Amino acid sequence: MWYKVFMIIAIPALAIGWVAYYLWMRKVIEEEKSRPKPQSQRLKKTKTEISDWAQKMAAYKPPKIKRSWEDDESEQNPQDQPDKTE
Repeated sequence: MWYKVFMIIAIPALAIGWVAYYLWMRKVIEEEKSRPKPQSQRLKKTKTEISDWAQKMAAYKPPKIKRSWEDDESEQNPQDQPDKTE
C-alpha cells in the first residue's frame, strides 16, 4: 500500500520536474543564441595572423621568369601562338 501511494506521488512529481527542466533548458539555449560567443586571446591572435597572411597572399605577385627558349619559339612561329598580338 505504501508503495502505491509513493508511486502515485513520485511519478507525477518526476514528470513535472522533467517538463520544468526541459522548459528551463530551452530558455537557456535561446539566451545563449542571442549572446555573442566569447573569444579567447589565442583565437583572436590566430584570426589576425590568418587575415594578415591572406592579405599578403592576395598582394603577392610571382616574379616573371624569362626563359630563353620562349623567346626563340615566339620569333620562329608567331602563327602558332594566337594569344600574343604583334
